[in-house]
Amino acid sequence: MTPEEIRTLFDYDAWANARTLSASAALTPEQFTRNLGSSFGSVRDTLVHIFGAQWIWLERLHGGSPAGLPKPEAYPDIAAVRVRWAEIEPNLLGYVRGLPAAKLDSVFEYRNLKGTLFSDRIWQILQHLANHGTYHRGQVTTLLRQLDAAPVSTDLIAFYRERAAQSAK
Repeated sequence: MTPEEIRTLFDYDAWANARTLSASAALTPEQFTRNLGSSFGSVRDTLVHIFGAQWIWLERLHGGSPAGLPKPEAYPDIAAVRVRWAEIEPNLLGYVRGLPAAKLDSVFEYRNLKGTLFSDRIWQILQHLANHGTYHRGQVTTLLRQLDAAPVSTDLIAFYRERAAQSAK
């Protein structure tokens, strides 16, 4: 992938995250934390997992080795989730925007949360991270429907169309 493609992918990711957070804000506190038996239980827990993965990967890419994902219980409401996300996402976008092509193609070694050593190209890690968010936002959409809340479209084509419409203005 090129630096421009990675930047676009993460612009999309941030756009989709914002839309998902806005849709989730319509939930009552009880709905937000209700365990619906999904992979991570609730809307809150799934959102914390998404930003937690962003944080872990960013920490790794900066040389850190986090011991675990954030605990959902530390984020009792959508406001707390938004605050933490607003701390992580700009740092991730800054990292992505600063990557030259040679760095994107470099091999990166890291240990997962179980301590297993892996080596992957940075562009593959970033592509995985964006795809991971897409997958779990889809789960949030299902959870919102189960809660009789209105989900929003986070389709990549919708992002491209919105971006094109803004450019045409």
